Amino acid sequence: MKFICQQQNLIKALNIVSKAVSVRTTIPVLKGIMLKAEDGKLTMSASDLDLSIQDTVEAEVSESGSVIVMARLFSDIIRKLPGEEVQVEFSDENSVMIRSMNSEFKIIGMPADEFPVINNQTDESEFIEFDKSTFREMIDKTSFAASIDEARGVITGVLLELSQEEIQMVAIDGFRMAINRRTMYNEKPYRFIIPARILNELSKIIADTESDNDKARLYLNEKKAVFRFDDVQAELKLLEGNFIAYKDILPKTSRITVICDRALLMESIERASLLTKTGKNNLIKMNIMQNVIEITSDSDEGNVKEDLVVDKSGDDLVIGFNAHYILDVLKAIDDEKIKILLNSGINPCLIEPAEGDDYQYLVLPVRIS
Repeated sequence: MKFICQQQNLIKALNIVSKAVSVRTTIPVLKGIMLKAEDGKLTMSASDLDLSIQDTVEAEVSESGSVIVMARLFSDIIRKLPGEEVQVEFSDENSVMIRSMNSEFKIIGMPADEFPVINNQTDESEFIEFDKSTFREMIDKTSFAASIDEARGVITGVLLELSQEEIQMVAIDGFRMAINRRTMYNEKPYRFIIPARILNELSKIIADTESDNDKARLYLNEKKAVFRFDDVQAELKLLEGNFIAYKDILPKTSRITVICDRALLMESIERASLLTKTGKNNLIKMNIMQNVIEITSDSDEGNVKEDLVVDKSGDDLVIGFNAHYILDVLKAIDDEKIKILLNSGINPCLIEPAEGDDYQYLVLPVRIS
């Protein structure tokens, strides 16, 4: 194998495929990136068995072939090279030569046949097309609410539901729930669960790819999903099992409605959280009375009180929350005004847009002793 490629093209591709490199494994090839050069193209591939990523860049290929190189070492070398062009050559002795201007590196390579098989066989006639930036926004607005406890199965993932007119993402961890929906035409309905960790990596990949093409395609079968956009392909395993019946959790009515400025509420809670105790669930108290929310928190180091003017209808209420859970929600919302729906100090709180129905966030309160 022998090819010449632009350094910047290599660096961009390495940034993308490295997101699938396994850092906690005893299998050497999973710490590597496979380089495959043929027909004027260089394809880089990495896999941790749950997520596999390929990116293809243009290259001047004089000898076709493939090899696996250690991801971290190869990436560090490429970034430090002095020239704009990089020549890579692989010999039968498992040594990979990397040259640029007056620099020359010789590193150990591994046979490409040891690399996990990435199954590119998908039904090309059946796919879902979506806007990349919209899909990324939906990930960022929901995935934070998925459980990070691997023992909790399907709720470590994000549920994607597609009806004929809408796409919806749902994440839940037992303390909060995030629902984000957008209008999108689909020929038929779909319902599947993708690990939140992998969706977050996909969001980063979309952010790292810049092109005039704002569309991506998703191909599905029973156990995997394949995303394709630009020159990137990401293949990932789906989570098996039944997602929580989240619609049953949503409150059907509310006794109290509060409409307030999202940014002002977030800033008030951020200040109040400076004096919360981690061992006490980062507790902040909200005393909702007349048209004011009084936000307080106490610790051994002091206390704080914030007053925020709001529009309220319904009863007065004192309720406690984990400040971090509320802040995660408020940071995910772009709207200037939000609506908070409550029933009691022990029932879930629902946060919605003041106008429209793009999202719903549910947060469980903390019992106040």
